[in-house]
Amino acid sequence: MAGERAAPLLNDELDIVIPTIRNLDFLEMWRPFFEPYHLIIVQDGDPSKTIKVPEGFDYELYNRNDINRILGPKASCISFKDSACRCFGYMVSKKKYIFTIDDDCFVAKNPSGEDINALEQHIKNLLSPSTPHFFNTLYDPYRDGADFVRGYPFSLREGVPTAVSHGLWLNIPDYDAPTQLVKPRERNTRYVDAVLTIPKGTIFPMCGMNLAFNRDLIGPAMYFGLMGDGQPIGRYDDMWAGWCTKVICDHLNLGVKTGLPYIWHSKASNPFVNLKKEYKGIYWQEEIIPFFQSATLPKECTTVQQCYIELAKLVKAKLSSVDPYFTKLADAMVTWIEAWDELNPSGDKLPNGAAK
Repeated sequence: MAGERAAPLLNDELDIVIPTIRNLDFLEMWRPFFEPYHLIIVQDGDPSKTIKVPEGFDYELYNRNDINRILGPKASCISFKDSACRCFGYMVSKKKYIFTIDDDCFVAKNPSGEDINALEQHIKNLLSPSTPHFFNTLYDPYRDGADFVRGYPFSLREGVPTAVSHGLWLNIPDYDAPTQLVKPRERNTRYVDAVLTIPKGTIFPMCGMNLAFNRDLIGPAMYFGLMGDGQPIGRYDDMWAGWCTKVICDHLNLGVKTGLPYIWHSKASNPFVNLKKEYKGIYWQEEIIPFFQSATLPKECTTVQQCYIELAKLVKAKLSSVDPYFTKLADAMVTWIEAWDELNPSGDKLPNGAAK
C-alpha cells in the first residue's frame, strides 16, 4: 500500500521533468512513486493543444508560447518538435536534483516480480560517491553487500561526488535505426543488478529517457542541443548532452554512474523515421566522438558555465569543418548558458567541482 511506504527521499529537493506531446496517462502507474514530487512538464509541438494530467499531481506545464515568453530571443536555443525541449525544464527548475523520464517509460519489475521504484534508485546513486579514477571489480562499492576489493587504493576510497545517474531499460532497447532494422524483434530481458562508475576519460552514449542528475553540480552542461524542427539532425540530443557533460565531469572531478534502475520501455519508434533523423549523426559521430575524447579544458575553468563556454569555442573551432550546423550549435550553446544565468543568477556560479 502506498500509505505504508517510507517517507519519499528528497521530495522537496527534486523535480521530475517530462517532455510530451500527449496526455500523461502513463503517470497513473507511477503514482505511488511520483506523487510526492513536483513535476515540470514541457509540452512539445502545437501549444494550442491541451495536455491532460491525471488528478493529484503537483505540476507546472510549459508549452512553446511559454518558452518564447520566458526566454525571448534566447528561446532559439530550445529545440522544437523534439524531446530535446526537455532541457528547458532543467533551466526553470529551482531544485537541487532532476529526474527526467519519457512518457513511454513504464514501471518495470525486478526478477522477484516487484515494481521497481526507479526514482529511489537514482537518488541512491546520486547520494553516494563515484569512483572514476580506479575501477572496482565489484562495481559500486557503496551499495549494500559490496565494498572495495583487495588492491583498491585506500587513498581513492572516498570517491568523488556523483553528478549523473544513467538508468537502463527493459523490453525495447535504445538502439539506433540501422540496428532496429536488423533486429526488429529484439527485446532486452536481461536484468543486471549492477551500478558502475564510468571511468574518467571514457565517453558514453547517454540516453535521456531514464536519467537523473545533480542540477547544482552539473545542470548547465545538460543542454540537449539543437534538434528537430529546422535542424539537420535528431535523436542525438541526449548523446550531445552526455558527451559534453562527461568531459566537464572529468575536468571538475565529478562522477557518472550507469546501470540500475531499469524502466520498462513500452514501444519502439519507427526505424525509418529514426533513420531519417539520425542519418547525418551516424556519419558525424565518427568525428564528433574523437573530438570529445581528446577535448581538454583549461584549469582556469572552475564552474560548469566556464567549462561549457570553453567547450562551445572548441566545437566551433574543431567541428565547423564537419558541417556548418556545428557553428550554429556552438552559438546555441553560448545562448543556452546566457539564458541559464539569467534564470539562475549568481547562486549557480559557485565552483561546482569544489563540492565536498
